[in-house]
Amino acid sequence: MNIDIPYGKENIKVQILHPYEILMPNKVKCRNENKVIQEALEKPIGRESFEKFIKKSERLLIIVNDATRPTPSSKILEYLYPLLSAHPDVKFLVATGVHRAPTKEEYQYIFGRFYEIFKDRIFAHDARNEADMIFLGNSKNGTEMYINKMVVESGNVLVIGSVEPHYFAGYTGGRKSFLPGVASYKTIEMNHKLALSEKACSLALEGNPVHEDMIDAMNVLKDINVFSIQIVLTGDHRIYAATSGDLLKSFQAAIQFANKVFCVSLLKKGNIVLTIAPYPMDIDLYQSQKALDNGKLALEDNGVIILISKCRMGVGEDAFLDLFCKAETPQGVLEILGDEYKLGYHKAAKMAAIGVHAQMWAVTDLTDDIVKKAMLKPYRSVQKAIDDAVKIMQVEGRQPRVIVMPCGSLTIPVLQGGI
Repeated sequence: MNIDIPYGKENIKVQILHPYEILMPNKVKCRNENKVIQEALEKPIGRESFEKFIKKSERLLIIVNDATRPTPSSKILEYLYPLLSAHPDVKFLVATGVHRAPTKEEYQYIFGRFYEIFKDRIFAHDARNEADMIFLGNSKNGTEMYINKMVVESGNVLVIGSVEPHYFAGYTGGRKSFLPGVASYKTIEMNHKLALSEKACSLALEGNPVHEDMIDAMNVLKDINVFSIQIVLTGDHRIYAATSGDLLKSFQAAIQFANKVFCVSLLKKGNIVLTIAPYPMDIDLYQSQKALDNGKLALEDNGVIILISKCRMGVGEDAFLDLFCKAETPQGVLEILGDEYKLGYHKAAKMAAIGVHAQMWAVTDLTDDIVKKAMLKPYRSVQKAIDDAVKIMQVEGRQPRVIVMPCGSLTIPVLQGGI
């Protein structure tokens, strides 16, 4: 059977001659996108309407996601533009977390036609620039909340986010626009160290130390007037649902819709998993790791997991690669984490935990040396990787069973009768 495998903005055809199962985000019925957005704004959860919010805001800061997420910020701005264009003081802040600033192409992806209109009022958060940060207090866990001072200077913030499962925060969206979105490097590092916990995983909120620390850290924003718009997309990036109003309440309301899209029923685990980081989530290896983490949920022990990602901009954050270089084996990586931690190590920890129980391979545009440093076996051909994995299963006397996840970054396999 020939199957299309996304790679960058193109598809690669591969042949799978053994039992296989394709896991894609669930197909859901979508209504008119403008109607969905309109209804969300007309029925805000836990606070006044957006129109009243903006009219009472002397200064307005709009926080949007960077290009590593498919959040349809430009679509939301299209709907809000009549109100925004009449406002005397509007600025935009791209929530990069610890990512680099967007390229011009990425700015245009984020803002669409509004990039040219607002480009003089668009700023990219830089977590490493301490001069841009202001200290607001500590979380109960001790996370020191340094945040971009533009948030405090404005006092009124519109957050545009999207909600989907996240491999250690439980879900994206809501509170993540602030932490890590516009927080300092130090703050993000302290929060993300909690990702080393086994309870920090997809779909988990209660008991998840990363999420609970984020929520507690949000208490330092109690004097900031925040209006939230949260979007849930389908697997092909159409708007399925929207919520608005209070930051936490709109986030929680969006989760039920996200689960309907991204929690996908799995008949039986496979011993070979192809997990793809599709565009734009294939920006680098650091971001593509999420597809590996989701793919492990569909993999038998001692199987082969194959990451497929163009990694268009290279490795991304280098720290996790540095940690791999300090160890000889995945188990060695985990042992080092008992003694030291830097931001980015949580990625290595999640990958190493997979490597203890499985072979990790990768088809990317990265050099073989870089891929090997990340303890992945490099391939240039998806078909070759599949064929070699099949041979391994056959030599071991195991019937090859292949799981294909064309949107691995956003697909959460759930065994039938599972979670």
